[in-house]
Amino acid sequence: MEQPNDKNGEVTGNIQADAPNVYSQATADRIASIPTYLTFDDVLLLPQSSDVLPSAVSTKTQFTRNLSLKVPFVSAAMDTVTESSMAIAMAKSGGIGVLHRSMEPIAQADEVRKVKRASSLVIRQPITVNPDQSILEARTIMRANNVHGLPVIDEHGSLIGILTTRDMRSTNDLDEKVEKVMTTNVITANDPISPEDAREIMVKNKIEKLPLVTNARLSGLMTLRDISQTDKFPLANTDDEGHLAVAAAVGTDASTDERVEELVNANVDVIVIDTAHGHSSRVIETALRVRKNFPDLQLIVGNIATAQAAKDLIDIGVDAIKVGIGPGSICTTRVVAGVGAPQLSAVMDVFSITKSSGVPIIADGGIRHSGDAVKALSAGASTVMLGTMLAGCKESPGEQIMRDGHLYKSFRGMGSLGAMKRGSRDRYFQDHMEADEDLESKLVPEGVEGMVPYKGDTRSVLYQLAGGLRSGMGYIGADTIANMYTQAQFVRVTPAALRENHPHDVIITHEAPNYSGS
Repeated sequence: MEQPNDKNGEVTGNIQADAPNVYSQATADRIASIPTYLTFDDVLLLPQSSDVLPSAVSTKTQFTRNLSLKVPFVSAAMDTVTESSMAIAMAKSGGIGVLHRSMEPIAQADEVRKVKRASSLVIRQPITVNPDQSILEARTIMRANNVHGLPVIDEHGSLIGILTTRDMRSTNDLDEKVEKVMTTNVITANDPISPEDAREIMVKNKIEKLPLVTNARLSGLMTLRDISQTDKFPLANTDDEGHLAVAAAVGTDASTDERVEELVNANVDVIVIDTAHGHSSRVIETALRVRKNFPDLQLIVGNIATAQAAKDLIDIGVDAIKVGIGPGSICTTRVVAGVGAPQLSAVMDVFSITKSSGVPIIADGGIRHSGDAVKALSAGASTVMLGTMLAGCKESPGEQIMRDGHLYKSFRGMGSLGAMKRGSRDRYFQDHMEADEDLESKLVPEGVEGMVPYKGDTRSVLYQLAGGLRSGMGYIGADTIANMYTQAQFVRVTPAALRENHPHDVIITHEAPNYSGS
């Protein structure tokens, strides 16, 4: 056998010497038409002439059509990333958390309520007890909701006292009625009242909770902690009454309608129809039903990776689109199904449709460093969704693991076997498998389980991410996230350049808080 040369004398392949062509013309044309898609490591942003200082940029952005964030960071709807503790930390730091859905609808709605109660200028539906309940019942309510005081109301809703942990310590009889130990001389204020006046009353009377009344009926509750947090967390994303903003994921299974209704009743701000393949008829039918039942609800649908998918979702009236098929560090969709789209190009492709519609893009997956977030936002995303980067935080629900003297936290993809067995099967359209079946052998996972280094508190991680974003915006001369797309000039890089991007030819002796290696 000989290796034939092309017209320039170069070897074209190992084929029979007398073969007239390597490929048929149709095959050659098809190969030539295959586009090249890029991801974050394939490109860099060129620095531009700039008079923008990192300290002066605005990181405010749109999460949905009608909901803005102070920083463009969203925690992923994963069972080892976002429950109420993470959602609270995200909202206080200027982002937002998406509560995962691997729990019963009522339990997920309770997670929303925990976020809403965590910080608010006025708690409009405070947890209460009635005077006939026992101390044991009251203690159980306090522990379940992590509160230390409960207003006591009668059958008409009138405030007749307040029960605190100090009151309960006055008796050892857990069967004692609340009315026997509650404080009856309650300091109240008429509703409405300004935060400044409420603070003055609480400080003067050395109390931490101020019930608000309207015609003697309990209409709200203000706490000194919540008022103080407006100073401590100036970036916090809140609604009109000071409640922290929170989103929640739903699926397309039989429980979806009930789940959405429970979440809406809990005052969730955004619903995310979260599936592995958002451009499917089942997802679109679900979105149309949710939109019909709750026309004013902010609705996000994902995940997708193409311009056509974006067009179809915009046509049904979604308020934001989540982009990402397989870029996550614990996702195996691309190797199991052979399907996906490198994330940078996927965002660009979708943005070619959304840029004239006002529908924001959430870039979901593939963010390993703050520079990746800068690239995603420069490609057209309005926010980035974080999984791996937040899974190691104190507020994530993953288990802590000690290994070789280092602390880690467990982390798994929602397509992993463990997550699918827990309840995420419908995300991958495998919810026809009943829980009592032999799921271990019948499920087809599209994710893995592992662990990530412990990183400390979420606020510190987001601070470093925001700092990297501000620096990138200064380099390209963009003073707002909306301007990043117009200012960005991408260049493709080689594998040698990628190696040059990272620290090299040195042994790192002191780790940086915003870099953990490639």
